[in-house]
Amino acid sequence: MITPEGLEDQLLGIVVAKERPELEEERNALILQSASNQKQLKEIEDRILETLHSEGNILEDESAIQVLDSAKIMSNEITKKQQIAEKTEIKIAESREGYRPIARHSSILFFSIADLGNIDPMYQYSLSWFVNLYISSIQERGKSKVLEKRLKFLIDHFTYNLYCNVCRSLFEKDKLLFSFLLCSNLLLAEQQMEYSEFMFLLTGGVGLQNTVPNPDPSWLQDRSWDEICRASDMQGLRGLREFFREKPEGFQLIYDSKEPYNMPMPSPWGDKLNHLQKMIVYRCLRPDKIVPAITNYVTENLGKKFVEPPPFDLTKSYMDSNSTVPLVFVLSPGADPMASLLKFANDKTMGGAMFQSISLGQGQGPIAARMIRTAMADGTWVCLQNCHLAVSWMSTLEKICEDLTPETCHPDFRLWLTSYPSPKFPVTILQNGVKMTNEPPTGLRLNLLQSYLSDPVSDLAFFDSCPEKQPVWEKLLYGVCFFHALVQERKKFGPLGWNIPYGFNESDLRISIRQLQLFVNEYEQVPFEAISYLTGECNYGGRVTDDWDRRLLLTTLADFYNQDIVENPRYTFSPSGKYFAPPKSSYEDYVLFIRVRILL
Repeated sequence: MITPEGLEDQLLGIVVAKERPELEEERNALILQSASNQKQLKEIEDRILETLHSEGNILEDESAIQVLDSAKIMSNEITKKQQIAEKTEIKIAESREGYRPIARHSSILFFSIADLGNIDPMYQYSLSWFVNLYISSIQERGKSKVLEKRLKFLIDHFTYNLYCNVCRSLFEKDKLLFSFLLCSNLLLAEQQMEYSEFMFLLTGGVGLQNTVPNPDPSWLQDRSWDEICRASDMQGLRGLREFFREKPEGFQLIYDSKEPYNMPMPSPWGDKLNHLQKMIVYRCLRPDKIVPAITNYVTENLGKKFVEPPPFDLTKSYMDSNSTVPLVFVLSPGADPMASLLKFANDKTMGGAMFQSISLGQGQGPIAARMIRTAMADGTWVCLQNCHLAVSWMSTLEKICEDLTPETCHPDFRLWLTSYPSPKFPVTILQNGVKMTNEPPTGLRLNLLQSYLSDPVSDLAFFDSCPEKQPVWEKLLYGVCFFHALVQERKKFGPLGWNIPYGFNESDLRISIRQLQLFVNEYEQVPFEAISYLTGECNYGGRVTDDWDRRLLLTTLADFYNQDIVENPRYTFSPSGKYFAPPKSSYEDYVLFIRVRILL
């Protein structure tokens, strides 16, 4: 593994070569010149030694005196050249050092993603992949003659570019963790975060049995009190334990709040503590609310876009690949990327005979290898499904992928792989391939956005498919997409959301949307009873096994499939009035409305 300092120097060389090629050329020429000068000096020294070693009186040997004179003259010239070269090298070094911040920043980012393999074996990224992304980010537009502005653009652009590229290969549960890892590593490097406080936030500290009695057991749990006592031993939180013993009610409001992370600290702690130290207090009192607190922390330090992962975009992933780079779908329960992939293949005129697929298992390996060889020559696509089921054949697949070169592969050839997380999956494919996950995103806004950016809603011909009843169709379409986001989000609340967790997925939404379009077009009056039965009892209800869950599902659906949503322009989905279907507008307006107006 490369060291942080070594990687920093390597990245510095790359950015200077791209940004100031004349500097890098001059530096390389100086290195060559310096090597040549050193060689000449060595040759002169050898000639002098050889002359001095000769027999006889050197003062009477005219040729020896000439050799020494010429050696002295040449030595003086080389010394002067070397002095000029050293001055020039200092100037070049000063100019190069101006780009040191982006190199140091990027080195921190690489070691942040290198740690992700500890979370899941599928989160593997190679140095060459990272460097290629670094180079492509440097080549993006945003040039400025002012170095500080250019550096800020490079740092911001590369950080977000890396975030987007890594996020598409992470499961939803790990995306905020990755954002926090980036944020904390950058703050630690800039010495804006105390390492001891960071570790306390992660672990809650370690200590002996607490002998100090709990000041108010009626609401303060013993575990929370033990953590508060341990936190009081840190420099920035000294006196917290004593304050709790004197005025425990000052923090009880935070404990009782629905959003403790937005509550002000009792005086003087509100002004005394920084954001991280406040999160430590929230962790002690309300560990169940630490996730939104971390979301606020990352938003404050990196920006809001680092807590809103970009929606799944198969086109972008395809653009980042080539014929020698496999594309890997990392599967999760309930996720099936094949429908999206087949639609994408048709859009790229690679459907039908141009797209071959096989599910791996016993005896399927040789067939898959033949399919890949044929596709490499013909320029077609191959999809190997369920690679985790063919562990013994993975070494063969790794060798096949290593042998993929631009000379042996047709430019249009693509190898698609799907696999559940597996420690046996080849690391080289994971490190160098384009990895993707396709889980339902977290939050109503991102869930709705993904529905509108996915097939079939993203197809404008489909979106405008009810010319005579377009307003009705658009309202009900928005309603069913909102319903889909809602039933997905309820899963986060465990038994409070559903008695039994269900794997609702995109196929449920897709078939419900197509049925809705059919009924809106075919009937003069929308048959709400029929579409409610198909969507609630069949498509989504087909997965529901608990009677109370079924009743909840149908009751929720009734808020979105009814006459009021069509007739009432201000019909709201919740008593708060914050969520409603926008008035008739274009597809782009709907996407903009979701991005801007949906709160969570």
